[in-house]
Amino acid sequence: MRLAFKLFLIMMALMWHPTHAADGGEKIVWQPWSEGVFAQAKREHKMVLLDLEAVWCHWCHVMEEKTYGNPDIIKQMNAHYIAVKVDQDANPDISLRYEDYGWPATVIFAADGSEIVKRRGYIRPEAMTVLLDAIVKDPSPGPSVLSAQAKIVTASASTTQFSTIQREKILSDFDRGYDEANGGWGEVHKFILAPNMEYALQRARLGDQKFSKQARQTLDAAIKLIDPAWGGMYQYSDKVDWKSPHFEKIISIQTDNIRLYSQAYVIFNEPRYLKAAQDMQRYLADFLTSPEGAFYTSQNADLNPATDGHAFYPLGDKERRALGIPRIDTNSYARENGWAIRALAALYDASGDEKILQRATRATAWVEQNRNLPNGGFRHAAKDRAGPYLGDTLAMGEAYLALYASTGDRQYLAKAQAAS
Repeated sequence: MRLAFKLFLIMMALMWHPTHAADGGEKIVWQPWSEGVFAQAKREHKMVLLDLEAVWCHWCHVMEEKTYGNPDIIKQMNAHYIAVKVDQDANPDISLRYEDYGWPATVIFAADGSEIVKRRGYIRPEAMTVLLDAIVKDPSPGPSVLSAQAKIVTASASTTQFSTIQREKILSDFDRGYDEANGGWGEVHKFILAPNMEYALQRARLGDQKFSKQARQTLDAAIKLIDPAWGGMYQYSDKVDWKSPHFEKIISIQTDNIRLYSQAYVIFNEPRYLKAAQDMQRYLADFLTSPEGAFYTSQNADLNPATDGHAFYPLGDKERRALGIPRIDTNSYARENGWAIRALAALYDASGDEKILQRATRATAWVEQNRNLPNGGFRHAAKDRAGPYLGDTLAMGEAYLALYASTGDRQYLAKAQAAS
């Protein structure tokens, strides 16, 4: 059964990765990120185009098919650019550098590595053709690069604390950004902003009624983003009513919200919050867990190019399975597993369900066996392009602390201290 499922996932992956051939002819030859691409760019007198994407990203798939499958763009790319494609989940260093540009992010470099243009989101073929041609004619840095450079501020090393003025501004921005009518922070896209919610819950725990109201309003609204058939929370709603989801399911969304809804249940004693956390955990168990107990990374928003999430996810379980399963990114990263372990520990604290704790400790054992570094800390993947990345070891350190708080077992405290 598992072999058949894996073969199905491979077939779905192939459906999402067209060859970018123009009528069966010329292709874009994509390369992984490396220093060698800039040496090649110098030799060939070309520029470097970075397509930073995510496996689960709907608009990445659209851009791959529509924009990079366009014959004119293929010719432009091959004549003047070295094409580099990067999975942002697998490359935390590049992802963190360009995460403000969303996915897909398009970054174009000169052969010396300096940035020329940075663009966020889907670029239509017509706009891409104009952009590529304009850069060839004038490869000097554009407004997207110059404005970013102007925002760089040197941090002071003299203090690690916010000043009174800084703290007041942060709290003012926090309050001003809250949507009193619809819940959540932000005016368009709706999702639970985890750091804000965590702060609101901490204040609610201390009896602050304003923050308690904000937390409950947001948590109640966001339940609309939980898949009623399979569980799991969709990434976000693109309308303020929380009812227009983008259907990708990403492990960071699940783990943040399992933890937050578990904390909310402990504070407010509302059964719907515990159920929400359990529904997300059920999805992790059924869809994002490997046979060895490690956690996978994400699931696509769409079944395939012909069946998008709007057609697929309103169906019930039986009808969905008759069509197939949207592609799952079966990579297992130490950082993401650390997030999941910490979340499951919080759900165990709220529910007392021993099976939840067993899933957390099983994933912990897998990470220790498969992602340990010889001199301490953790790799991101089975084989990393760069690193080690601090985020993987920090996530596992937090996971150990959560397990220690949940179980009282001092081995987890010792492992957290070793990770630090």
